[in-house]
Amino acid sequence: MPAGEEPAVYITFDDGPHPTATPFALKQLKEYDAGGTFFCVGNNVGLHPAIYKDILAAGHSTGNHTQDHINGWHTNNYTYLKNIATAARSIHTRNFRPPYGRIKLSQVRKLIRAIPAWKIYMWDILSGDFDKNISPEQCAANVITHIKPGSIVVFHDSEKAWERMSYALPKVLQYCREKGWKIKALPK
Repeated sequence: MPAGEEPAVYITFDDGPHPTATPFALKQLKEYDAGGTFFCVGNNVGLHPAIYKDILAAGHSTGNHTQDHINGWHTNNYTYLKNIATAARSIHTRNFRPPYGRIKLSQVRKLIRAIPAWKIYMWDILSGDFDKNISPEQCAANVITHIKPGSIVVFHDSEKAWERMSYALPKVLQYCREKGWKIKALPK
């Protein structure tokens, strides 16, 4: 971190917008005066355009998470890149996160060489909120144990993750506040 910069962490959400989880996340971020980044699935933006507009209106950044949440390792380059381009019609950003964190090197090369280039964001902390085999308390502890300034944390604004995310997110935001860390959105 450059000298003079205050410590910051980056809270991100994958797979939304979702009619319950995304408004909850937005409310929590507002309560903690925090920025967030929402990596959206194009199909979900089509289903919930008003919630997507709420994300933007609140000043958060967004990212493309493909149109259909497809796995880059199991998809040919043409189909994968076309799926990203389809999502880009409704998600106006050059930020990208591959679903499952799975992307071929050849796909990365095409995205970063595009004009304008895509910025691919991964993470250093996967909350585990999607894993039904862990408790909400374990999800929160997983993030709190590993988070540090500069961390990019992944939560999911989805039905599958709801029980764990809705418990863990406020705990993580409170922990960051107690540490004096700023909670920022990734650059737009």
